[in-house]
Amino acid sequence: MPFDIEPFNRLRQIIAVLRSPEGCAWDRKQTHKSILPYLVEETYEVVEAVENADSDDLREELGDLLCQVVFHCRLAEEAGEFDINDSINGISQKLISRHPHVFDKKRDLNPKEVRDQWEKIKVEEGDGKSVLGGIPKSAPALLKAFRFGEKAAGVGFDWQKPLEVMDKVKEEIQEIEAEIKSGDKDHLEEEIGDLLFVTASLARKLEINPEQALNKTLTKFAKRFAYIEIKVKESGRKFGDFTLDELESFWQEAKE
Repeated sequence: MPFDIEPFNRLRQIIAVLRSPEGCAWDRKQTHKSILPYLVEETYEVVEAVENADSDDLREELGDLLCQVVFHCRLAEEAGEFDINDSINGISQKLISRHPHVFDKKRDLNPKEVRDQWEKIKVEEGDGKSVLGGIPKSAPALLKAFRFGEKAAGVGFDWQKPLEVMDKVKEEIQEIEAEIKSGDKDHLEEEIGDLLFVTASLARKLEINPEQALNKTLTKFAKRFAYIEIKVKESGRKFGDFTLDELESFWQEAKE
């Protein structure tokens, strides 16, 4: 079947054919829930392509992600719920309503003011919903901590300066030290959570995404630890045969 039309509608028609009785048995079998893992997987692959600054991978992964979006919309269209044009019109209207400084009364706003304005308008449009609403429960906890801080800041509940957050970080560390001495595991867990949350707030105030920052650190740790594993393997000995100081020396070599 020829698809001599512009690319986006070509993709829509391909998926419609795959879902048709003359199409693919696998595609016909899928539901919103069954293809959800692929949506998550493709999203993470887009993130990885961005972090690797690989434009070829990014082009491909964005196409894969778009395919998932169009597939979900096709399922909804078949069920008589909505189609992709409804989704596109919805986001278009949202972008216009939440950028009044561009599409209504022109104003020069800095990025922070734009973000805060977005959150305020979102609350006003939410018909009384919580300021902290709209964040998926399944989102990574560190990302949720970052977004909770953004949303609270949008309505004025925030520290003024990063150094004020640093004072809170130091306070939380002191409370952890106290709980370690007390041996109260439940309270210690609570204080560790408080420290992680306020650290995410510190990152936000410094305009750093904590999820990305942690991922970079994990990648760095994995590379350096791989070097330690190589050195241990080359020695013919096992990890347990080395002292912590010896392993630390390998770590320092990896850093260099």
